Amino acid sequence: MEHGLWLVTLAATAMSIAAFAVEAQPGDGPPAPAPAPIPVEIATADRRDVPIFLTDLGTVEPYNQVTIRSRVDGALQQVLFKEGNDVRQGDLLAEIDPRTFQASLDQARARLDQDTASLANARLILNRDAQLVARDFVSVETADTQRSTVAQLEAQVEQDKALIVTAETELSYTRILAPIDGRAGLRLVDVGNIVHASDPGGLVVINQVNPIAVISPLPERDVPAIRAALAAGPVEVEALSREDGTVLDIGTVQLMDNAIDPKSGTLKLKSVFPNAGDQLWPGQFIDAKVHVTTLKGVVTVPAGAIQRGPDGTFVYRVAPDQTVSPAAVRTGPISEGVAVIESGLAEGARVVSAGQYRLSAGARVADVPSSQAQ
Repeated sequence: MEHGLWLVTLAATAMSIAAFAVEAQPGDGPPAPAPAPIPVEIATADRRDVPIFLTDLGTVEPYNQVTIRSRVDGALQQVLFKEGNDVRQGDLLAEIDPRTFQASLDQARARLDQDTASLANARLILNRDAQLVARDFVSVETADTQRSTVAQLEAQVEQDKALIVTAETELSYTRILAPIDGRAGLRLVDVGNIVHASDPGGLVVINQVNPIAVISPLPERDVPAIRAALAAGPVEVEALSREDGTVLDIGTVQLMDNAIDPKSGTLKLKSVFPNAGDQLWPGQFIDAKVHVTTLKGVVTVPAGAIQRGPDGTFVYRVAPDQTVSPAAVRTGPISEGVAVIESGLAEGARVVSAGQYRLSAGARVADVPSSQAQ
């Protein structure tokens, strides 16, 4: 009896082991955990006013530049300006030895006095001859000759006056005055040298730096935008440092050149800046940032959200369940890190703005700071 019970127990144990073996098949186990969300930065499409800028390399130039030259020949007696200092229009810059020119003026005045006296005497004789002709004491020919003499002396007096004006002008050229407000450069001629009106170098160069000008080449494709901006009113332009992008000064576009350079396909743009603090200097290179228009109330996303694929531009749109899907968009201008969306995305839509390189359709994402969405 005991032996039979032992066999029944052994059979039951074997069946349990077999059942366990059937249930515990290789590969079975707990379900795999869901993949972790991909860390990205998420932004919301919103409406805003977007200023549109055109930025080109600009060269700073003096608003006016004058090379001071002598207009007469002579010895340079004095230099009265200080190199690097500002001068005002009409300031005396230098003096040339005036003695020769003063002597010419005195000679012209003396000749005028002499010819004036001769003219007065000739007119007296003519008046007397006219009276004597009436009495037949002097012939008509004599009176006519005297009348001709008076006319010649009148012409001589006028010529003497013109010579005096010429001599006075040449004498005035010995005092060299500043023709504009500006800043004097290096002195090019020292005191004691003989200067000539034909000298190519001149005495000094004066640059007007307050205000100052910037010349920037504008690509031909941007000409319509600039023309439209100028037609609408004053166009603001910022002068930016090429080293760190800081704003050096703010001015306005003064004009566009009247022809496109066919070699470079650019048109020169001249802007004027007050330069009150001398932030700009002639010969300096800057970035000229021209504000051409402002787009009002347009849908925008961060520029980093825009992706480019075989079929054009797209963004990764984020669904309420934090999954993403690519959405084709048509973009407008991109300015100051903001992209204008012309179609394909509505205001309020959420998009991935950083960390897209690991994404694919249906991926689940988590919004993290930009420093972690790399």
